[in-house]
Amino acid sequence: MTRLRLFEFVPGVLAWGTIGAVIAASWRLPVAAAVFVILFDMYWLCKTLYLSLHLRSTFRKMRKNMTVNWQARLAKKFPARWRDIRHLVILPMAHEPYEVVRESFGALAASHYPADRLMVVLAREARLPGSEAVAERIAREFDGVFFRLLITAHPDGLPGEIPGKGSNEAWAGRAAQREIIDPSGIPYDDILVSVFDVDTQIAPEYFGILTHAFLSAPHPLRSSYQPVPLFTNNIYRAPALARVIAFSSSFWHMIQQSRPERLTTFSSHAMPFAALAEIGFWRTSIVSEDSQIFWQCFLHYDGDWRTIPIFYPVSMDANVAPRFWRTLGNLYRQQRRWAWGPCENIPYFLDGFIRNKRIPLGRKCYWAFHYIEGAHAWATNALIIFSLGWLPVLLGDNAFQLSVLSYNLPRITRTVMNFAMIGVASSAILAMLLLPPKPAWFRRRHYFLYVIQWLMMPVQLIIFGSFPALEAQTRAMLGGRWRLGFWVTPKFRDPAETSETAPAPSPAPKQ
Repeated sequence: MTRLRLFEFVPGVLAWGTIGAVIAASWRLPVAAAVFVILFDMYWLCKTLYLSLHLRSTFRKMRKNMTVNWQARLAKKFPARWRDIRHLVILPMAHEPYEVVRESFGALAASHYPADRLMVVLAREARLPGSEAVAERIAREFDGVFFRLLITAHPDGLPGEIPGKGSNEAWAGRAAQREIIDPSGIPYDDILVSVFDVDTQIAPEYFGILTHAFLSAPHPLRSSYQPVPLFTNNIYRAPALARVIAFSSSFWHMIQQSRPERLTTFSSHAMPFAALAEIGFWRTSIVSEDSQIFWQCFLHYDGDWRTIPIFYPVSMDANVAPRFWRTLGNLYRQQRRWAWGPCENIPYFLDGFIRNKRIPLGRKCYWAFHYIEGAHAWATNALIIFSLGWLPVLLGDNAFQLSVLSYNLPRITRTVMNFAMIGVASSAILAMLLLPPKPAWFRRRHYFLYVIQWLMMPVQLIIFGSFPALEAQTRAMLGGRWRLGFWVTPKFRDPAETSETAPAPSPAPKQ
């Protein structure tokens, strides 16, 4: 067994070991298990309060940043330098409908950043012939809007690749280098690459604040730049459980913005093109290229890499399908794919830490502990709190059943959960503040429904949190045919309600 393969057991062994230990202790050592559950509940409550402070901190900074004219601030702070910065935007596309792609391109066209500083690549999959018609339609509509608009078709079946976002992005990045950047003579150090899911819609000042973060960074060419993903594009058409999951995911990424020492890249993010070209672009044989690109750079530059939060949102789709049960199935698959990220990244960076002796030991230990602990918490915490925490009462012997501790355990757990509901209520209020402009059919009664939906939080944390994470980690242990491939989250728009509301594109100014 190779070292890399051995490290694939780490998340699953830790998760199943914890679950097995709690069950065994509840049966054989119920007093110790009950004490552990009480202490863990208290730890979880303190952690929840701690994270809620980070959430509110990010929310305040994000709202403040959304009121700033970043274009004017750039002109004042970097009067000469800022216009040198070009942006390469890569949008990998599978079989998303035209309406989804058009909304994203409309948002790019409405950006306040000079359009002649934007290079946009729509990267379709050649194996999906339906994508060609969408790409051609986008090309006709947005021709001349940006400095360059390039349509690429990623071939199927290339050696060493799996069908997925990473291999498509790598093909598109090399094509942009070959067909746009090198012929134009643009210095690599002056290019920032924003790689977006194709449903990602930017706010008008996104490129302004991104450029400002890049020019202000202590190590601009050794940093990634992460906006806040808000899954709100179609939030009003999502069923209640899908809305809770969408906001929970958004909240987690908001929390991470206020903990930059633990922040890695996720989904839509930006990084210097110089670093991307030097490391050889994204790996083409993995599912989670959006997070592993951080570790590629971290290992390549001997630990001299970090992710800078920009406290500014990009909006993406909540997981919605035409039918309710299909939505639930898609939600589970999406969460399982996200949970697969640590299953790929942990063995990759642990093996890299052993190979690379130049990375300081302290940084290795810090990142290994916190990243593995996060994957472990994802798979186990909700189960311990809402399910396994009751096992000492159910499995304990007669002596324990008659003890004061057995009598008080459910009450202590219930009290802790009641205090935690304060955080749930505040999350409900925050979710209301993050809602996009409301449609005409939205009434006051809907506010009530959008608040009580948070009572489903325990269900969401277990069924769409712990379970998919456990499955992903178990598949990593089993290996072989059990390994996950890339699953594209289906995007949906109701044709009866879709309207092309994006501003009409205008040609880019001449240089």
